[in-house]
Amino acid sequence: MNRRRLPLLLLGVLIVALGIYADAHSSTFLSKQNLNNLLLQSMPLIIVSMGQAVALLVGGFDVSVAALMTMCVVTASFTLTPTTSGLALVPGCLALIGLGVATGLFNAFLIRGLRLPSIVATLGTLSILQGAALWLRSYPQGAINTDVTSALVKGFGWVPIGFVVVVAFAVLADLWLYRTRTGLGLRSVGLDERSSRRLGMSTGLVIVGAFVMCSVLASVGGFYLAAEVQVGSPIIGNQALESIAAAVLGGASLAGGKGSFLGTLLAAFFLTEIDNVLPFFQQPTEYAEMAIGALILLALLLYQSPELVERYRGRRRTVEPATAEAAV
Repeated sequence: MNRRRLPLLLLGVLIVALGIYADAHSSTFLSKQNLNNLLLQSMPLIIVSMGQAVALLVGGFDVSVAALMTMCVVTASFTLTPTTSGLALVPGCLALIGLGVATGLFNAFLIRGLRLPSIVATLGTLSILQGAALWLRSYPQGAINTDVTSALVKGFGWVPIGFVVVVAFAVLADLWLYRTRTGLGLRSVGLDERSSRRLGMSTGLVIVGAFVMCSVLASVGGFYLAAEVQVGSPIIGNQALESIAAAVLGGASLAGGKGSFLGTLLAAFFLTEIDNVLPFFQQPTEYAEMAIGALILLALLLYQSPELVERYRGRRRTVEPATAEAAV
């Protein structure tokens, strides 16, 4: 089996199996209302996780994405107010995207310009964004325009239009990643930046673009988070670690150079599904956190098993001749 398809198959089985188990215990799970809520609930994590997958592809992390999403929600309470309508909403929407671009460029400057490790740089950005959000809104207040939130949750029956768009985006992004020269270039920078630079690639620009794209997708996810809470809350947004978990479960390598947008989408949906089914079983949310941690470890062992086996065999081939010489 193609190793790139293993996460897709595994996640597909897990999603269906959990759905069947939940439906067997509660007929409410497959109701149109709950399925619609599940799809909408998964949107913020799906979008930000695909951004995180881009950062992982070049061998980096971005732990500031959750704080950025929170900042976008707070900003929306100022720029997308209930009294605004029509074309006047456009500048407010662009402000959120601009916030994502600015954050991505700032992270890229810290990582490429100052040569800070990505996890350290984005951890600093996370603190700045969290502080700014609390400074602007010390507690949840400021209603967000319902025209915008209503447009985001529109759908065909119980399937949101935004979810269909995101699935199409993930499929096209995977085709781009594995079947185009630019996609190959992005992966090669993550696999071996030095060799890519020797081949004439602008590795710095690729990494800058990756972190900007990561932040822009996080700001887009912020739109759906705003539609979920509909108020400028500075205390929401916990998708940082979950976005990394979803990208890894979807097939991304922590070392860079590997990943799948479709796999990330399925993983983010599965993590959201876990949160969605727990109330039906009257189980605490802490179980979801433990399940996510266990799944990450399982995925790392499963996806990296060929490398682990080969490494073990290589060590044996090295040790055995040395043992034979010592015996002689």
